[in-house]
Amino acid sequence: MATPPRPGFPARIDLGSSARPPARPPARPPAAVAVTPPVTSATAPQAASMARDSIPARARMVQLLAAEGIRDPQVLRAMGTVDRHHFVDSALVPQAYEDTALPIGLGQTISKPSVVARMVELLVQGGLRGEDGRLGRVLDVGTGCGYQAVVLAQLASEVYSIERLRDLHEKARANLRPLRLATVHLILGDGMAGFAKGAPYAGIIAAAGGEAVPEAWIDQLAWGGRIVAPVVTAAGQQALVVIDKSRQGVQQMVLEAVNFVPLKSGIA
Repeated sequence: MATPPRPGFPARIDLGSSARPPARPPARPPAAVAVTPPVTSATAPQAASMARDSIPARARMVQLLAAEGIRDPQVLRAMGTVDRHHFVDSALVPQAYEDTALPIGLGQTISKPSVVARMVELLVQGGLRGEDGRLGRVLDVGTGCGYQAVVLAQLASEVYSIERLRDLHEKARANLRPLRLATVHLILGDGMAGFAKGAPYAGIIAAAGGEAVPEAWIDQLAWGGRIVAPVVTAAGQQALVVIDKSRQGVQQMVLEAVNFVPLKSGIA
């Protein structure tokens, strides 16, 4: 698929004046997973101290993910490469590699590592891949602090990550700035509308759940692409949904229960 010109670094896309300021199958015994050096080291004193211990902490986290059923070696490698402690407040750094969601402000959280790995693995399993084996262009809805976008950057040729909350968008920009990832583009905008300028996407992943997957996402998904997102079920609970788009139609699978923030429209 044709690739539009990428915006320059630092990654920001100006949308104009309207932008106001079921259980899993039993896991196989986990294989040893090599953990690559971190993408970056943090600069705050507490985070710098954690950075010295981050490789063992991340290795333990990755081994737990493998024990819980994450099998794709590329996903495990990506989870073991990115410094999760770089994306949380300094007071929460000691908990950065625990399998728990942590607050990032404005009532939002950074998702549990097991949830990020599960969703990313589902995306990798069904998304379109290039000749190099990497995912093609991915749309990440709900940037939050930017952690998932950086994990995706280890696996995809290009990541467009959109956030509706200005303060979180700016926090993600600050978190990603020292990493200088030219393939990650951060957008302040309405995630429910997707981002048509970057379409078509090999995969779309969302960290917020609505009553249904927006039609805009399906329209912007490439033939052969996959969407992984939480959706509110008839029972009023959220479940993980996988949507595959082919020229024969759109197929949907409903998977395990999850708990994400609500999907909302507009910019705040």
